[in-house]
Amino acid sequence: MSGICAALYALIGRLTDLGITFGGVAFWPAAVIPAVFAVLFGPWVGGTGAAIGIFIRDMLFHGDALLSLSAGVTANFAGGFLIGYFARKKTDWRKIGTSMFIGCATIMAGLLLPTVLLPTESELFTGWPAYISLIVFTVAVIISLAVMAVVAKRWPEWRSYTVGSIIGLGVASLIIALVVWGYSQVFWSPEGYFKMPLPPEFIPLIFVWTFATETPFVLLLGPPIIKACRNAFPSLTSSLKSE
Repeated sequence: MSGICAALYALIGRLTDLGITFGGVAFWPAAVIPAVFAVLFGPWVGGTGAAIGIFIRDMLFHGDALLSLSAGVTANFAGGFLIGYFARKKTDWRKIGTSMFIGCATIMAGLLLPTVLLPTESELFTGWPAYISLIVFTVAVIISLAVMAVVAKRWPEWRSYTVGSIIGLGVASLIIALVVWGYSQVFWSPEGYFKMPLPPEFIPLIFVWTFATETPFVLLLGPPIIKACRNAFPSLTSSLKSE
């Protein structure tokens, strides 16, 4: 099943990225595929399938194996695994909410420190001052927490899936943002994938871009696909594990 997940992920991902990128990171609705496999077949299947699939897709897209292994493979494995892990467990909503808030605040501080401390000429890249990164990132965090609250109240059966999706995609987006920025500092060249080093302001922006272009597809398309698969094959329905 990991092999099937990887094949579908690589193929559909390459067909649906539309060639759109920001900071070297592609538009990525295909994130729903390993999320579905992680819920139906377990976190190891989702994580492994996502890691192998993204590597195949990256070789078809930019061909930089080191960039794919350092950013894409690690981030996709972590994201796929965490989605499957949390989605198959019964979660204490208050504990998860508190942890998410603390985690978001910690991630926000870590992502924005380079923006504040490192001198750059960000407006040459983005067209806006550095503080816009703080605003954009803060809005993304607030929207994520709001989505969790709405789903918990209206669709409690998908509460664990929503928590897992936001945590998994948040961790994956964090890895991609930090590694892509760091990679561009070391391996840039006029003929390479990165023509020049990305400014620190791109760290939170890449995080938001990655998270925002994946989360809606995972949250909106994942539940109906999972439900349809379980209706067609009742054996795929697994009982939730208690914490």
